[in-house]
Amino acid sequence: MARSLEKGPYVDEKLLKKIEGKKPQTTEVIKTWSRRSSIAPEMVGFKFGVHNGKTHIEVLVSEDMVGHKLGEFSPTKKFVRHGGKMQKEMETKAKEAEIAAAQAAKTAGDAAKKK
Repeated sequence: MARSLEKGPYVDEKLLKKIEGKKPQTTEVIKTWSRRSSIAPEMVGFKFGVHNGKTHIEVLVSEDMVGHKLGEFSPTKKFVRHGGKMQKEMETKAKEAEIAAAQAAKTAGDAAKKK
């Protein structure tokens, strides 16, 4: 366990001040850099812009998220894809199949209009 039960969960004081006295439905995105803050029950319904090192990713807090950290919902690494020759071949085949299906649907639609 990362934190003792005596201390309780860590929630940044600045973050609590930002949501204090506001209603979740009327407020816009609240920007924060505090990824280590735990999500408290008072935060449910608010939209937070959690910084991932480059941009702020919008996170709508729900009841299921209580107890988790804000940083868990704002990934810092972007998966591009696994590459290679095989992957490119598979992608081109998929695109060709998609184009062929679109053309077939178009010709079927044109034939139905002529009738």
